[in-house]
Amino acid sequence: MDVRADPTRQLVRLRGRSYVAFVFSPVVPIVEWLAEIDATLARSPGYFVGKPIVLDLAAVDLSGAAIAHLVGSLNERNIRVLGIEGVDEERLAANMPPLLTDSPVRSGQSIVFMEGDVTVLGSVGSGAEIVAGGSIHIYGTLRGRAMAGVNGNSSARIYCQKIEAELLAIDGYYQTAEEIDVSLRNRPAQAWLEGDTMKITPLN
Repeated sequence: MDVRADPTRQLVRLRGRSYVAFVFSPVVPIVEWLAEIDATLARSPGYFVGKPIVLDLAAVDLSGAAIAHLVGSLNERNIRVLGIEGVDEERLAANMPPLLTDSPVRSGQSIVFMEGDVTVLGSVGSGAEIVAGGSIHIYGTLRGRAMAGVNGNSSARIYCQKIEAELLAIDGYYQTAEEIDVSLRNRPAQAWLEGDTMKITPLN
């Protein structure tokens, strides 16, 4: 029997994934800034090879051509730019790295970084989770789950600007939404371990 796959049944699976990237923030004159990059590479050749790089252009006012030249100059140094932020999209040509914007961590999304701290510039939605080997810093509202110190780091902490968390955990010790003092709700807060007990207090 000749069995053939039905081409109409082929599926493409798309998955969200988070990465930790280096952020380059160039300053003028660009030539001198590149010279500093060259000095770093002279001390540690290949240090940035294979590492994701984000180019933050908020501190400079570059034309589209200047941005393209800067990205090309970094490419010549084996520094690959994953994305660009801090600039109007109109200045980026179609063949340039994509424009990145800060956005909240939405329901169902997970950010996992086992080697150190995680910082979220936006909010963490209900049903989302942040997992870190170190501390967690959230500069918005925490409505989902935050699990810090997952590699046994009992000194890790959790900070957020507005606490509405479903669950907080540090090194395996946790508190659920029902256990968090209602007086802390909608306030800046921090959580840490004191022995085997999780403490949560307002963040001044």
